Amino acid sequence: MWAELDAMAQSARACRIADLFEADASRAAGFSVDTDGLLFDYSKTSIDAAGREALVALAEAAGVSEKRTAMFAGEAINETEGRAVLHTALRALDSGPISVDGKDVLPEVNATRERMAAFTRSVRDGSFGHITDVVNIGIGGSDLGPLMAVMALAPYHDGPRCHFISNVDGADLTDTLAGLDPASTLFIVASKTFTTQETMLNARSALKWAGGDAALGRFVAISSAVEKCADFGIPAERVFGFEDWVGGRYSMWGPIGLSIMLAVGPAAFEKFLRGAQAMDQHFQSAPFAQNMPVMLALVGIWNQQVCGHPSRAVLPYEQRLARLPAYLQQLEMESNGKSVALDGTSLDRVAGPVVWGEPGTNGQHAFYQLIHQGQQVVPCEFMVGAEGHEVELIEHHRALVANCLAQSESLLRGRTEAEARAQLADKGLSDAKLDQLAKHRVFSGNRPSTTLLYPRLTPYVLGQIVALYEHRVFVEGVIYGINSFDQWGVELGKELAGGLVPAVEGQGVPEGTSGSTLSLLDRILHLRDR
Repeated sequence: MWAELDAMAQSARACRIADLFEADASRAAGFSVDTDGLLFDYSKTSIDAAGREALVALAEAAGVSEKRTAMFAGEAINETEGRAVLHTALRALDSGPISVDGKDVLPEVNATRERMAAFTRSVRDGSFGHITDVVNIGIGGSDLGPLMAVMALAPYHDGPRCHFISNVDGADLTDTLAGLDPASTLFIVASKTFTTQETMLNARSALKWAGGDAALGRFVAISSAVEKCADFGIPAERVFGFEDWVGGRYSMWGPIGLSIMLAVGPAAFEKFLRGAQAMDQHFQSAPFAQNMPVMLALVGIWNQQVCGHPSRAVLPYEQRLARLPAYLQQLEMESNGKSVALDGTSLDRVAGPVVWGEPGTNGQHAFYQLIHQGQQVVPCEFMVGAEGHEVELIEHHRALVANCLAQSESLLRGRTEAEARAQLADKGLSDAKLDQLAKHRVFSGNRPSTTLLYPRLTPYVLGQIVALYEHRVFVEGVIYGINSFDQWGVELGKELAGGLVPAVEGQGVPEGTSGSTLSLLDRILHLRDR
């Protein structure tokens, strides 16, 4: 099946994407997926009808349907850790029972959400105390998701201001806390095990800043380790836990999303969950060729595994989605950055692209030069809302949309040398100078892009978008034959860092440390002493 796709890609290289539109006047409609207000347009790629059919067959042969059913049913599809994968249960509102090991998990999920809502109301109405600011202390999935969502939903903020500390670099804590009042600041310490090195060091320093043990009444924990929270000084009634079947980077739908709920309120948070739930239902019911997460995944596989483009640019034309590329970078690269299949064999193809990006239009004045004229092809994923929130600045949003559409159009069409010469012709240049300058203004075009169009960035729409990408990662992982829900690659560096902390303090070096690291340690100690 891969060989068939490879042959199709070879044929596609001989044809320009623009020619596909010439051959099919209805291509834009035929190579789009439309669901619940979202439109995913992948017509500006080299996939044709035969290629789509082959990609869908690949997904079917890989068992995406069966694995999807197993995931939603609570089976332990995280095979390397023996766990279910049920972040979808956190947003299964008005749903029937979902069982893990014979136990319906929804009553506890719903009870925890109601505890979150009750706590949120007490903070927002002042009965908890005078709280003006909330600081979420976490890292990875305990930081990127809620940070991204809080930024995205700024027009809906009507609660305390939310801030985030993640980096163990003391500058992060210092700069975030600068200007805040310890007496009116609530701290959320988010760590499932309550042992995460960076998070706990930041939490201890934040507690000291807030006033020591006397400030513990303004600390809450997002953790499953109730006893460790108690040892820190946070009682069980201010601990919000979640099960091991919720992975960190998939966890903002539950207690990890407490900062989101505090910012926008329980009602808006529920709309966020409802949007994700709607995407879950679409993912479970739509045929593959009309299934948005499946087609988003298959387009990515076509671009990377079949056509050989190693990176993917995520380009939201929405300033409030500025942290979405970083969130999706973690979601994709921590999930699918693997080299070993589930059966322990080495993968035949590279799994998972390098994911990166920035919001438009800023990126246009930074890295779009490489995207348009660089030798490597970078598939682009544009996102844009039909409407913005700033109705009094409507001309800004119209310019934003025009730029988004123009970028995907220019990646498709390009500019020939003859067209470049024609643009320069009225400048009175010699033929030799025209030849020279025109070559620098040529754009090859024929570069693939997709566009995700949504009505307006609301809590519901944000839920749809995040769930869309979660399921995309799942589908890709099934096709790669890997486990998308472990992250062993995170562990080794953390283990070595723990051993090197005493060395950085000048108290000896772990056995087996390389000569390079020994040299760097020596220089660090020398510079510090100086």
